[in-house]
Amino acid sequence: MAVNEDFLQEHVEKILGTTFNERDGRVVPSTGDVALRDGAVKIDATFLYADLAGSAKLSSVCPWSTTARIIRAFLACSSRLILKHGGSIKSFDGDRVMGVFIGDSKNSNAALCGREIHWTVRKIIDPQARKRFKSISNNRIAIRHCCGIDTGEVRAVRSGIRDNNDLIWIGKAASFSAKLSDIRDITYHTYISHRVYSRLNDSAKYDDDGNVAWKSVIFKFAGQSEIVYKSNNWKKP
Repeated sequence: MAVNEDFLQEHVEKILGTTFNERDGRVVPSTGDVALRDGAVKIDATFLYADLAGSAKLSSVCPWSTTARIIRAFLACSSRLILKHGGSIKSFDGDRVMGVFIGDSKNSNAALCGREIHWTVRKIIDPQARKRFKSISNNRIAIRHCCGIDTGEVRAVRSGIRDNNDLIWIGKAASFSAKLSDIRDITYHTYISHRVYSRLNDSAKYDDDGNVAWKSVIFKFAGQSEIVYKSNNWKKP
């Protein structure tokens, strides 16, 4: 089959004319749970993106194998903590991992997970990297990251072509949490939307000394401003 202008015109017309067969989901769907042609699964979920900061600098000054080890360590630890807190790992994108949480405690679970990822980066990955790799210590590189978390109603839609496809997530919770994970601040590394904050239980809202672990700030997204909460209060797993 020739992939030319006529083929692509016809293919786009077919996709844009799709009527989705939507259903409510009770679990986080996998790719095989959603029909490629017209499937859509609606879920109420909390999304966590954990994004390693400064990977471009790592690649520019460190041997490729050092960069690979650090990214692998970050993604492995983040993934294990997502699973520990009841989340499902749904995608990897370079140096970033996405976790999806559902259930009554999804917001608190995701927020605690974010704070534990912060502790792991600062207390384990960063000091071990500086100790082991001269390219890290000599260039005074600090291993840092950011987690972004939001909650809401989203649709999982399958995109791509046969044998080469995956789920995409349609809804503000997915895109807003991804945007929060792009924030680079030397002090704060966990960001949650006000929708998440309003649903936190005490274990996720307060630190071990009983103080509120979050500070409100204004964040601009898609041309609008809204309140988000940031934390520099890590939590030991």
